[in-house]
Amino acid sequence: MTDLLDEAARLRRNLSDDVGDKIVESLYTDAARIADTSVDRDDARAKLTLDRALDRVLTHRVWGFLAMGVLFFGVFWFTIAGAAVPSDLLYVLLVENGHAWLRGLFEAVGSPWWVTGLLVDGVYLATAWVIAVMLPPMAIFFPLFTLLEDFGYLPRVAFNLDRLFARSGAHGKQALTMMMGYGCNAAGVTATRIIDSRRERLIAIITNNFSICNGRWPTLILMGTIFVGAVVPPALAGFVAAGSVVAVVIVGIGVTLAVSWLLSRTVLRGESSVYSLELPPYRPPQVWRTLYTSIIDRTLKVLRRAVLMAAPAGAVIWLIGNVHLGDASVAAHLVTALNPLGWVIGLNGVILLAYLVAVPANEIIIPTIVMLTLTLGANTLGAAPGVMLELGDDAQIGSVLVTAGGWTLLTAVNLMLFTLLHNPCSTTVMTIWHETRSVRWTTLATLLPLGLGFAVCALTAGVARLAGWA
Repeated sequence: MTDLLDEAARLRRNLSDDVGDKIVESLYTDAARIADTSVDRDDARAKLTLDRALDRVLTHRVWGFLAMGVLFFGVFWFTIAGAAVPSDLLYVLLVENGHAWLRGLFEAVGSPWWVTGLLVDGVYLATAWVIAVMLPPMAIFFPLFTLLEDFGYLPRVAFNLDRLFARSGAHGKQALTMMMGYGCNAAGVTATRIIDSRRERLIAIITNNFSICNGRWPTLILMGTIFVGAVVPPALAGFVAAGSVVAVVIVGIGVTLAVSWLLSRTVLRGESSVYSLELPPYRPPQVWRTLYTSIIDRTLKVLRRAVLMAAPAGAVIWLIGNVHLGDASVAAHLVTALNPLGWVIGLNGVILLAYLVAVPANEIIIPTIVMLTLTLGANTLGAAPGVMLELGDDAQIGSVLVTAGGWTLLTAVNLMLFTLLHNPCSTTVMTIWHETRSVRWTTLATLLPLGLGFAVCALTAGVARLAGWA
């Protein structure tokens, strides 16, 4: 050991006096070389590329939120403006002509009235309604939304919201799972697997329902078009309708943050996790691939699910509208029983009954509401009882809801709020159970939004009535 130390001392004496400086200098030189090849510096001397220019706006603390509002407003406005004509054509083809032809065929072959009613006025008409109401806006909205997703914009939205989620005591990745929820809440719940912390993952699961899924967009768009847009001159109707839908989306984000904050300070207390969020590069839009993906994987998939749910729902609606207990139909009895609760929350018994019938899927809410209104209000509209009438456009739907259903602007606004806040569909509830394996958390995730929906709608209705707006 002594010999080794002596040899080291001898070799040290042979070194130059500045060897230490040279070693440090070489370390810094190597570090600078590595940094030049692997670190992207965002300073004044850096070249201003298109990606950098876009990110300076889209991820800015102020302009990023304004850009987000403008982009989503544009998507909704284009959807509302573009869906009117194809919706009218589908009404004429499937609902008016198709229903009349099919009913005539059944009557020509001597079909019993109840078979004709159940299959034609119930199953077929419900299916035709779903296609006519849902297909045009979905065929426009989903390609536009997919373009933003493929372009790389949605991760920027998550980046902008990351600070807000951190302040609410939730995990920053919840912003990503919330974005997934705008396509499908079941998919958003499954996406929470990217969150390692069980506490923060549960917060994301419970609040994902406040992201508006595929099945709820048509309800919001139709209410915004028929009622909210009608309060302004026709030239501004599309802009105001689109703005009302964007407002509901913003309310949903606010509710997500508020409920996350509440959960993180009560039943799900704990420390927030730290993570790194990597923004993908912007990609040029591939229009044809986007159209194929959005139409096949989203539009037709959602439409297929809606049709499969609409057929039995149509049969149920026809049955409860034509099976009588005493001097009134089952549907009339149910609506009468639900009307007091509906009045309290600014809705009505028909809407609440429609939500009960449409528990399996949000996609059939509007067709169910309209068909129940038509069935129960047939005498008011001059049609045979139990026959669901045929409408040609959104204006006629609005006229029927006002005439036969007694709807007001308050009804439409509260329906938009209830659509945002009500309980998850059955598919999402099953997904929550699969992900948590807990009756407690599944029940909370189901009933918390429903209770919040009742409370918010009751508050809105109360304020509107006190102010003389309803």
